Amino acid sequence: MVYNHSVTGGCGRSVWHVIPTGCLAGADASFLTVDFGRRKAGMNRCHEPGHGEEQEEVTGMVCQEADLKDGQMKEVTVGDQKVLLVRTQGQYSAVGSRCSHYNAPLIKGALVGDRVRCPFHGACFNVRTGDIEEYPGLDCLPSYKVKVEDGKVYVSINKNSLKLTKRVKEMCSRAPDIKHTTLLIGGGPASLVCAETLRQNCYQGRILMVTKDTLPPFDKPKLSKALDLDSSRILLRPSDFYQQHGVEVWTQKEVVSVNSADKVVKLSDGSLQRYDQLLIATGCRARPLDCPGWDLKGVKLLQRYEDAKEIHSSGLGQKAVVIGSSFIGMEVASYLSNKAASVAVVGTSRYPYERSLGPEIGKMSMQMLEEENVKFYMNDGVTEIQGENGKVKRVVLKSGIVLEADVVIAGIGVIPNSDFLAGSELEVGSRKAVIVDKFMKTNVPDIFSAGDVTSFPLTIRGDQRVNVGHWQMSQAQGRVAALNMLKKPTKCESVPFFWTVLVGKSIRYTGYGEGYTEIIFKGKVEERKFLAFYIKDKVVVAAASLMFDPAVACLAELMATGQIITKAQAQADDLSWLQM
Repeated sequence: MVYNHSVTGGCGRSVWHVIPTGCLAGADASFLTVDFGRRKAGMNRCHEPGHGEEQEEVTGMVCQEADLKDGQMKEVTVGDQKVLLVRTQGQYSAVGSRCSHYNAPLIKGALVGDRVRCPFHGACFNVRTGDIEEYPGLDCLPSYKVKVEDGKVYVSINKNSLKLTKRVKEMCSRAPDIKHTTLLIGGGPASLVCAETLRQNCYQGRILMVTKDTLPPFDKPKLSKALDLDSSRILLRPSDFYQQHGVEVWTQKEVVSVNSADKVVKLSDGSLQRYDQLLIATGCRARPLDCPGWDLKGVKLLQRYEDAKEIHSSGLGQKAVVIGSSFIGMEVASYLSNKAASVAVVGTSRYPYERSLGPEIGKMSMQMLEEENVKFYMNDGVTEIQGENGKVKRVVLKSGIVLEADVVIAGIGVIPNSDFLAGSELEVGSRKAVIVDKFMKTNVPDIFSAGDVTSFPLTIRGDQRVNVGHWQMSQAQGRVAALNMLKKPTKCESVPFFWTVLVGKSIRYTGYGEGYTEIIFKGKVEERKFLAFYIKDKVVVAAASLMFDPAVACLAELMATGQIITKAQAQADDLSWLQM
């Protein structure tokens, strides 16, 4: 027998149900056993203060019942707390008003059905429960009591919860007597979400995360946008979080081989680690330069937290040359534009982002940085980096131009970290990505993979196999991997969503635009306020925007529901179909 724990009334009375083991569809009962009433640190059922006690509430009359129609939302205030009030299917609900990722105002987001999508970075929340349903971000929204009486709508909040803007999902911890081990290789977002999802679903076995980084999981997208952040400001969870929920994190350790027959991995120090289930979430590494002088002091790649700090310090008041004009290179150039003595960007295309976002947006982005005194050398490349006394001094371009340089930053693409799988039974593609199905399963039983290292079937492109390096997708795949480890069949059907920041302006993007043949613009790129639809086979396959929120969030939600957006819809002057 195993026991299933349900809670009546949210944080109310606990109820235990005995379930025959056979009802678990083949799940291993040895690691699905749950708490049996133990209430140790980290095993609390509810994260609201004062659980089990009568709470004083603050109640506010926030609107008339007729004020909102179905599919509408309103930001209201109860006490000092801003609340998102939503009406769907004739019912009111109330949740926190700020996205748990970077605190974006959800009132500016996209409401489709029972979930609201953040306008900035695409995280989604169920408006009835507050639960996070799509990433980025880790935490849920607080949800509040709503009462409709005599045509008036009231929202009540516990006084002790008035200042809370996010809610950590309920999690168990490790039970020492359970020997089942889940090993997570890599310390990025996929591994972290996998670990949290396991604990949220009553997995009480051992969870071990192994990472080459010096830090536990951190917010890597910030590295190229704000290179001088203190490590404490980018950690995704504090250290006591891992202790509380029984997640071991081994930093500065590297797995060098996998023996799937014996279910053992070998680490770089020669030690062996056994596993029952394995997640490969090793991400990608920055592609190094291959020209003479690539190894001179002052030539940098942005990969680790320490790299960001070094680029910041070595660029202050110095001559910086950025090689590569895609997302990492452009963000680093933007960051250094008001800190370095000079910044030059070298790119192989006519404009930055030309292949991914198109020449119009690329030209605009280039002009934005030129206004910050960044100089561009496009349709060019590097033949040699010259130095003196082992330190970089000059960058020689194919055109013959010589750029003075004190620091060189290369952002020329990435390589999946799968070399350690050589000689194993795991299937790896021609571009080094690990092959998985929609359940994040590899070709070897009990081995899963998630994140930037994978090649997976993308739902919105008819299950075309792709490799997508987006933070949000890594988190989504980590969750899917965990659920399938627990024998809860779940497919990865997330819609890609990412953003880039240049001189304080954010370009948002959703979908998968590879192979697009046409771009349809709304607004004007030259005015830096636009929405771009990417068309392939008369269908919208992706969209990008600047100062056009929440258009991209709306489109992502429509794609997530399986809607096909036609070229004719994109061409129409009336965009009411976007439900903005």
